[in-house]
Amino acid sequence: MSTELPLPENRVLSTLHEDGSRRWMFPRPFSGRFLRARRVLAYVLIAVFTLLPYVPIHGKPAILLNIGAREFTFFGFTFLPTDTLLLALFLVALILGVFLVTALFGRVWCGWMCPQTVYMEFVYRPLERLFDGPPGPGHRPGKKKTPLRTVLKYAAYLLISVYLAHTFLAYFVGVENLAQWIRRSPLEHPAPFLVMLATTAAMMFDFSFFREQTCIVACPYGRFQSVMLDRNSLIVTYDRRRGEPRGKGRRSGPDALPLGDCIDCARCVDTCPTGIDIREGLQMECVACTQCIDACDSVMDKIGRPRGLVRFSSQARIGGEPSRLLRPRVILYPAAMLVLLTAFGVVLGGKQTADVTLLRGLGLPFTELKPGEITNQIRVKIKNRSGADTEYRIALAEGERAVLQAPVNPIAVATGQSRTEPVFVTLPAGAFQGGKSEVRLRITDGQGLDRELKYNLLGPQS
Repeated sequence: MSTELPLPENRVLSTLHEDGSRRWMFPRPFSGRFLRARRVLAYVLIAVFTLLPYVPIHGKPAILLNIGAREFTFFGFTFLPTDTLLLALFLVALILGVFLVTALFGRVWCGWMCPQTVYMEFVYRPLERLFDGPPGPGHRPGKKKTPLRTVLKYAAYLLISVYLAHTFLAYFVGVENLAQWIRRSPLEHPAPFLVMLATTAAMMFDFSFFREQTCIVACPYGRFQSVMLDRNSLIVTYDRRRGEPRGKGRRSGPDALPLGDCIDCARCVDTCPTGIDIREGLQMECVACTQCIDACDSVMDKIGRPRGLVRFSSQARIGGEPSRLLRPRVILYPAAMLVLLTAFGVVLGGKQTADVTLLRGLGLPFTELKPGEITNQIRVKIKNRSGADTEYRIALAEGERAVLQAPVNPIAVATGQSRTEPVFVTLPAGAFQGGKSEVRLRITDGQGLDRELKYNLLGPQS
């Protein structure tokens, strides 16, 4: 009985050979208008990605994802665990925005703005070509590759990966903490140092080994194409009606052959960072980087044919159907986003400079200090979101007949910190109906915060 496994008729993934072994990608860049635009955008994005943790907005980093403290700061506003509704509205609106952009422009995010693509195609691959030489046809590696050049190449990769790891960590720990880690010995902070090593190792693994497989195997975005795209979405596509039948030969004159514009030079395949043939139609592996457009345009210029054999278009337009800009998803996505962002603005506008929570006191639910007088302990928790150290005064609301005793009043809370202090509220026993009596507390900071909160005191059953 044979133990050999049957081989697939066609390649399963563009990064695998038919026998399942790794097919390494060494794409040949072709200069053109899209590559120049992507290069400018990539370097702008790299600068933005590097500088964002250092840019202060209202005394806070532009972006800080402090997972340990459960605080997420975006452009001057800090989301806390109590802001679940705000986070939910923001994230759902963001996801719908991704759906809308994809429905209109396809995977433009993947090929133009995704950090994986930006750093892979405009940092690591240029370094690879610098040390190994220009790649050959069929994704063959450069001919200048030597052991010394390989060592130097990976040393450069390591330096870039260390930089990327520190930049990435700055988004989670802040630039001040990161600066302290860099200046101090790793023995003084072993846990953060190990985190930095692990992040550097992950960057090295991703950009020097896993590479385009991150987009093809690990990232789910490509698999969502069938849901997010439709026949009117802009994609990088090949005009089959114009290009077929493909082949090399005379296209004019008495000896002209009945050929399309495609001369089957395979430059669109050689330049593709994921190794696909765009002439086979829309594929999961296509990241819309437009390199095949630049490569094909350069060939069309040489043979005197009009550009656009491979171009940004839609399946409908390429197939000769009328293309529609307005369609249900293009209308529903922004409508839903408008509702969500409006709700987000309303909730955010109602946020005050402090979160105040009234908690029941520890121990007995109530105490009878004197005959006929019932006292409740209330714990007042204040989270200071004002951006400055603030003192908060607690008092009973106007018209309350209870008596308030606060051991600490006003309560001083440092910016970004929380503090919980007890207060005691006393009422006559006759004020309780069914063992409960409502009281209103007023919290002010003298700078605009004036909150009134209701609280149910517990007492004896009447």
